[in-house]
Amino acid sequence: MDWGFVLVVLAAGFGAGFVMTAAGAGSLVSFPLLVAAGLPPLVANTSTNVGLVPGGLAGSFGFRRELAEHPALVTRVAVTSAAGALAGGVLLLVLPASSFDVVVPYLVLVAATLVGLGPLISRALTRRALRRGIEPGPDRVSMGPRLTGASTVVGVYGGYFGAAQGVLLVALLALTLDVPLTTVNGLKSIAIVSANLAATVVFVLFAPLDWAAVGLIAVGSVTGAWLGAHVGRRLPPSVFRALVVVFGWVVGVRLLLT
Repeated sequence: MDWGFVLVVLAAGFGAGFVMTAAGAGSLVSFPLLVAAGLPPLVANTSTNVGLVPGGLAGSFGFRRELAEHPALVTRVAVTSAAGALAGGVLLLVLPASSFDVVVPYLVLVAATLVGLGPLISRALTRRALRRGIEPGPDRVSMGPRLTGASTVVGVYGGYFGAAQGVLLVALLALTLDVPLTTVNGLKSIAIVSANLAATVVFVLFAPLDWAAVGLIAVGSVTGAWLGAHVGRRLPPSVFRALVVVFGWVVGVRLLLT
């Protein structure tokens, strides 16, 4: 057994589970580490998607009280994310593997940038809405057709690559719904695990997977997600966001130059 591979992939799962719960961009940690461990980019992407399912379930469980207050939102977010991810997973497998190799550095860079700019974009959109006379209303606790469609599109991205899916959805829900931020974070976890579960069905049946990596990622991600749910409530989100942005840009530039 290659213990170096085991330790690297366990660390990838732990880091991804932690960041997934705290910032919604766990794949930015696990994907490049699996590539560094010797897996092809496509196999690294599908394996980290499947392996992060247990971590996503653990992260969602940490928000069970907040989510219990909005069952309709939980259902709508789960269904739209899963439906979109099914399409995204099929898209990943239909396109040539070489296409993924070419586009993945840009996906990493864009995802890392979105993690950093997410709060700024959300505040700018909020100010714009207020200038247009759109005031927060007490009835904005359900997903209308536009938000449902947008959530589905984010799910497509989640099934295809996944990094920063949670960040995109947090900004989307925080802008359009009047629910506490803790509930939005819980919905983010529901979206990620739903997308991963849906894409897993496609990947298990049709995609190349490294099952050793899947198992190690799963073990590491559960521990990381549990710790992230506890520590993430106490440390400033900006700390996690900054680490993810720096890590993502370093990885993206490196992949772009190789």
